[in-house]
Amino acid sequence: MKKITIIIVALITSAAAYSQTALTLEQSKSLALKNNKALQNSALEIEAAHQVKKTAFTNYFPKVSANVLGFQAINPLIEYKMEGGNLPVYDGNPANLGTATQFAYFPGMELSMLQRSAIGILNIAQPIYAGGKISTGNKLAALNVDVKEKQQQLTENEILLKTEQQYWQLISLQEKQNTLEKYELLLNDVRKQVDDAFKSGLIIKNDVLKVQIKQSELEANKNKLLNGKKLATMQFCQTIGIPYDSTLVLQEVIDISQSPYQYYTDNQNALTQRTEYQLLEKSVEATQLQTKMKTGDYMPTVAVGLAGYHINMLEKGVNNYTNGLAYVSVSIPISDWWGGSYAIKEQKIKQRIAENTFEDTKGLLNLQMEKAWTDVNEAWKQIAIMKETAIQAEENLKVSKTGYESGIVTLSDLLEAQALVTETADKLTDAQTQYKLAVTTYLQVTGRK
Repeated sequence: MKKITIIIVALITSAAAYSQTALTLEQSKSLALKNNKALQNSALEIEAAHQVKKTAFTNYFPKVSANVLGFQAINPLIEYKMEGGNLPVYDGNPANLGTATQFAYFPGMELSMLQRSAIGILNIAQPIYAGGKISTGNKLAALNVDVKEKQQQLTENEILLKTEQQYWQLISLQEKQNTLEKYELLLNDVRKQVDDAFKSGLIIKNDVLKVQIKQSELEANKNKLLNGKKLATMQFCQTIGIPYDSTLVLQEVIDISQSPYQYYTDNQNALTQRTEYQLLEKSVEATQLQTKMKTGDYMPTVAVGLAGYHINMLEKGVNNYTNGLAYVSVSIPISDWWGGSYAIKEQKIKQRIAENTFEDTKGLLNLQMEKAWTDVNEAWKQIAIMKETAIQAEENLKVSKTGYESGIVTLSDLLEAQALVTETADKLTDAQTQYKLAVTTYLQVTGRK
């Protein structure tokens, strides 16, 4: 029967383990990037920017337009009436025209045109010079694509950082749960010893109550931890874009084998690798191009073109008319130069503001990197302190156990020693987790993943 029971327990344990969902850090990051809606929207914005770039490129080509106009007027647009009378007969000699003796009678004439017509016009215009606005517009469109790609990279970095932070925090809660379970085993062992001693009349009821109080406190802390772990798991599942899974188990361990100096990089070298820095550069470049664009608004424009038109009189017996022409167009915005000079100055001021913001933000980015490096070092030192404290707490527990079994140490001291081991283990877990988070942040703010 005992063997059968062991086999059944093993099978149940194996089935439970098999049903768990396990995720590594890299798998979690991959899911977060795949399922994040903000990143999907960012990809759509990049595609839209590419379409804008293609649209801007079409401005290099001729503009072709076709227009058709038909109309019916109440009265003809052109009316002409010529009076009749005697007209001198011309014999070929201009000297006789004024003294002609022969005449021919002209009865008069009325002429009306364009009461109804249809007109078709085809125009082809090729810009030769537009104040540099076409080339500048194309540069701005290309720059917009670069900016959208950098913004997507920034969004991706933020998602990866958030995912890794939540991952290690959940790992920390798993470690704390293991610590509580070990503490629970210790208390259960002490409880058994105390119960046996009480039944034998070696101790009073008060000692049993002390252990029971500790077990109740443990149960309350365990319930609080499990609730916190559940909420953290729900948040993590939301971040990586999967349904909440209560069986989710994270497989990584908190590795602190690498010292801070293995992650160090020079701030000046790292600065130019940061997406934020590159976006600021693009911002300054954009304002420079916008200044050129604004200047181009007040420059002359030159274009050449071909135009053809056809007029159909829509009347029987009247000939239609077709013609074409080539032309050169030059437009000079003379009256706009006065107000335009102020608009250009305004844009140049905006350019200077962008340049000043760039310089100021470079200092802030450098400060952020320096703080991140300080946080890594402080977390590393805290681990060393808590390791030493944990060793001392374990040694204190061993001494307390031996003393309690010998009757030298009281039950209260033993319980306190056990609680101290759990407390220092949790603090060590916190210090290790904080170190991982600090390293993750430092890698992000120095342009590394």
